[in-house]
Amino acid sequence: MRIARFSIDGNVAFGAVEGDEPDGLVLDIIKGIPFTDFELSGTKVPLSKVRLLPPVLPNKVVAFGRNYAEHARELGNEVPDAPFAFFKPSTSVIGDGDAIQYPSFSAEVHHEAELAVVIGRLCREVPRERVKDVIFGYTCANDVTARDVQKREKQWARAKGFDTSCPLGPWVETGLDLKTAGDLTVQLTVNGGQRQLGRTSEMIHSIEDLIVNITEAMTLLPGDVILTGTPAGVGPLVVGDEVAVTIEGIGTLTNKVVKRG
Repeated sequence: MRIARFSIDGNVAFGAVEGDEPDGLVLDIIKGIPFTDFELSGTKVPLSKVRLLPPVLPNKVVAFGRNYAEHARELGNEVPDAPFAFFKPSTSVIGDGDAIQYPSFSAEVHHEAELAVVIGRLCREVPRERVKDVIFGYTCANDVTARDVQKREKQWARAKGFDTSCPLGPWVETGLDLKTAGDLTVQLTVNGGQRQLGRTSEMIHSIEDLIVNITEAMTLLPGDVILTGTPAGVGPLVVGDEVAVTIEGIGTLTNKVVKRG
């Protein structure tokens, strides 16, 4: 099932996305929230009549860096022996169609297409065999990065945590199992031209590795998001660009880059 979060007539709701043709998608509005047992209301609205919002509002976004060997090498970094985590604040999250605002303190902003894992239940110290039980679903992400600031400041809080630096969407796909999610095509285009193309099977540390690693240290809450790393091909964005992340079996997340105002 594809679960979207949306706004219509000033109200925010979740809905199940139905249909196969882009122009014919409809939302069956969900009663309540999707992290618990829920029912479909049977009230349906065309997707074209709503504004898609970030599919979840995470308490925290835990991102893992250098999890694809070729990406680590393209930036001159060593491939880490263990998962390498950092955070993006909830204020960095935007949805499909929202604008990425080019930060005033950077002159080199890069795109990074990523598979995002959405957590479905409160969890801590998750054993490998239980990882599948704490996953709600998967969505597309763009770990937008102020690369010059990242290099200059050595730590990544401003470089990866600025407002609008974490597009997520367009919805959460709940129908993928771990094996399938571990071998999906990840593609990113800028103005229609391909920049990144890889597969999640190229990850150094698997989805299970990442969730086991981070839950050793902290509790994850329903709606928290794990970014699993980006394949090679990262590169610059400029004001006016349209950047799209497409992940096999999930969908396409599209955002335009605008001047921060």
